[in-house]
Amino acid sequence: MRKKGFLVAVLGLFFVLLTACGQQMSFDESEPQVSVDNIPDEPSASELRDQLNQSTTNDIEALISNHFFLLDVVNTDNGNANIYATRRFNVQETVELLREKIQPEEVSDYKDNQQILAYPDHFVSIKQSEEDSDVTFIEVANDEFVRNHYSPSFLNTYFNYLLLSRLLDVDDWDKRRRQCQNGGCYGGYTTSTSPGRGMSDYRGGGPGSGK
Repeated sequence: MRKKGFLVAVLGLFFVLLTACGQQMSFDESEPQVSVDNIPDEPSASELRDQLNQSTTNDIEALISNHFFLLDVVNTDNGNANIYATRRFNVQETVELLREKIQPEEVSDYKDNQQILAYPDHFVSIKQSEEDSDVTFIEVANDEFVRNHYSPSFLNTYFNYLLLSRLLDVDDWDKRRRQCQNGGCYGGYTTSTSPGRGMSDYRGGGPGSGK
């Protein structure tokens, strides 16, 4: 009788643990997964080019949001960034399309498959996806997000210190660089994710990624 009771208790515990594991698995599977596979079919390159040329907006984010797929959103209490994606144009083609339509204040050099356009209220970073070389990311980050989260070492790769100070109206990049040593800075978007990437408000690449 005691053995039977012990067996019932063990089986009961087993089912409790199995249920708990199933609930945890269900939770993990419900986490949003960002992938370039989410990009829908797009108009042809020539159609997209014509649509961009016919646009009448002078707002760079409106121009991008009206014609490219919104892949991901990075929200924080100190600014935000929207990430768009396309398979129709490579990085340099996308840069030329955007700057021909709405002239930026500054244009960075092309480095590491990436180029940045600085507008009065936004930084537009165009880069090749690490997940798929045929995909181009277009990240539109407002100045507040860039000031508070971008790694100075990352931005200094594309713009010099004095230019950044003027564009962002900040002069504490050395202080922010020390903060980055603790993984508290953002170095550009990536769809790669890891369980401990820092601020939970970030989807896709968060602070500490891409530096």
